[in-house]
Amino acid sequence: MMKKKIGAFLLIMLMLFSAASCGGNGEQTDPVQNADGAYPVTITDHAGREVTIEKEPRTIISGYYITTSMLIGLGQADKLVGVENTPEKRPVYGLSAPDVLELPTLGTVKEFDLEKCAAIAPDLVILPYKLKDITPSLEQLEIPALVVKPETQELLSETVELLGTATGSQEKAAAMQTFIDAKLVELETALKGSPSVYLGGNSSLLSTAGPEMYQHCLIENGGGKNVAEELTDTYWSEISYEQLLAWDPEYIILAADASYRIEDVLNDKVLADCTAVKNGNVYQIPNFIECWDSPVPGSVLGSLWLASVLHGESYSIAQYEAAVTEFYETFYEFTPELD
Repeated sequence: MMKKKIGAFLLIMLMLFSAASCGGNGEQTDPVQNADGAYPVTITDHAGREVTIEKEPRTIISGYYITTSMLIGLGQADKLVGVENTPEKRPVYGLSAPDVLELPTLGTVKEFDLEKCAAIAPDLVILPYKLKDITPSLEQLEIPALVVKPETQELLSETVELLGTATGSQEKAAAMQTFIDAKLVELETALKGSPSVYLGGNSSLLSTAGPEMYQHCLIENGGGKNVAEELTDTYWSEISYEQLLAWDPEYIILAADASYRIEDVLNDKVLADCTAVKNGNVYQIPNFIECWDSPVPGSVLGSLWLASVLHGESYSIAQYEAAVTEFYETFYEFTPELD
């Protein structure tokens, strides 16, 4: 194992400083039988790459908070040996897997520390789609890497299945997906009508999400109509006050980690004639466990919360709170405080 780590480290140093291209054949490993299935397994990730995982991963690096949360929910926290930057900003880690807060950090959604990864030499790396271009470097190190892009409800479901297969936790993944699907069906059955909704971004009210982002799914699942559905940007779109007033949403919803407050919106004189502001229909997505407006497994709870706001007569706050408790007790093994 020590020789493998040293070899991996030397290889990455060569890649970083001399751009040398090195390769080699990995050691052949017999398939490993675990609780859910057999290895090797071949998976097609969201970058269209076929990745073969020869044996059950015992050590995993997650470079993406969404997959870190997902791995914890799939019972894989003890296998994590590295995570994304600033894990202390994710309350769910401390509540469900506090040891994760002490792990090495390797970057953000836009960068990844290959040298540190090489020194750790994990059995598997999980990366966001924006970091897909570093996978050839990991292949040179003979470290399997999976790329995920859970920006729609379907892709989120695929990500749950993909990580379940990669880590041998298919049974837990299936149970998680069953919970999510059941809640979505419950909403589809209960909710009638679609009031118009504007979702303000985390950095500014005048930034919002179009159909290319998961936040759009959250609004639709919660029984709303996204006023920004015409936008084509793949990330947060910057708009003007004039555009927001032209859309004139019935509800304004703030991102879970918004840097501004509900009061700021209600007291904004420019928005005085906006229907949502006139009626006091400005709310913020809860953020006491994790950001449900991101495609974490618990994001379905964000849709349940939104349904209780938009359709309180047919989906109650009590139903939402019961679902939150059931979800985190079942998959994260703690009981949330719902004050």
